[in-house]
Amino acid sequence: MNATSNRQFRLAARPVGLPRASDWSLVEEPVREPGEGEFLVRIEYVSLDPAMRGWMNEGKSYVPPVAIGEVMRAYSAGEVIASNNPRFPVGSRVAGVFGVQQYVVSDGKGARLVDTSLAPLPTYLSVLGMTGMTAYFGLLEVGAAKQGDTVVVSGAAGAVGMVVGQVARIKGCRVVGIAGGADKCRYLVDELGFDAAIDYKREDVRAALRQHCPKGIDVYFDNVGGEILDIALGQLAMHARVVICGAISQYNTTEGVKGPANYLSLLVNRARMQGMVVFDYASRYGEAAQDMAGWLADGRLKSREDIVEGFDTFPDTLLRLFRGENTGKLLLKVG
Repeated sequence: MNATSNRQFRLAARPVGLPRASDWSLVEEPVREPGEGEFLVRIEYVSLDPAMRGWMNEGKSYVPPVAIGEVMRAYSAGEVIASNNPRFPVGSRVAGVFGVQQYVVSDGKGARLVDTSLAPLPTYLSVLGMTGMTAYFGLLEVGAAKQGDTVVVSGAAGAVGMVVGQVARIKGCRVVGIAGGADKCRYLVDELGFDAAIDYKREDVRAALRQHCPKGIDVYFDNVGGEILDIALGQLAMHARVVICGAISQYNTTEGVKGPANYLSLLVNRARMQGMVVFDYASRYGEAAQDMAGWLADGRLKSREDIVEGFDTFPDTLLRLFRGENTGKLLLKVG
């Protein structure tokens, strides 16, 4: 088996505002042999997602909170190194909700085999993982984007945002991204084919949306919430769809979530605003993965991972999401 001890990050306290080092405990425990029907995975990459901040809070949500003392929930991917489960043989690569740890024993529930001859392992935590599924179903099912629509996405240089924009382009939409910083905006337009990008740190977002969306916004895909959501609501076209995927600007607030004041725009424009959680589409992940893999193969869709090495860096690396320091999918390389 060659694995004797497993290091894992456990939740030690519920954060107030941004998570701090003291909110985590780094624990070492023996790796146990897999039992009947189980297999042992050596984790190679851990996915770092804004949703993790919500999972750390007490209270009702779409999944139970991570309990104090529990291994932090996370999507991870790695190699099977011991197995008593014929579906997951030694040497196969798997992805699943394995947590922030170096090894995991799994019975296969929530795990899936991935083919690294088709795409590198990190891609299965990015475009071919929950990130890609979120973008695909959020845009096409909840947002009902169609050819000719003007699609605006916030957090556009983040993991989900950059996939939303690319899928919208593939579907024949006009795409405007909102991101922070000239480099990110340049990347969206020059590398990913967005029609325009708005730098919220330097530009008047309201004026820029009027300029780039003269007929209004048909689909607004929101990853940030707060003031930018409010501005976008003021620029909606008739029968617009607003997809609430995330609200990273609000996750660490200590003063209560700031909701939209411009919501009457939904009434005036006969628009709708709907939340989306990717787990609702689990039975259809296969069809999305097939489409996305095809687009990756023919070059219409690009996957970009921002990989940070070093398992022990997890507490600080997670904060990169909230400081806006990542471009693309933020991953922690465990080895």
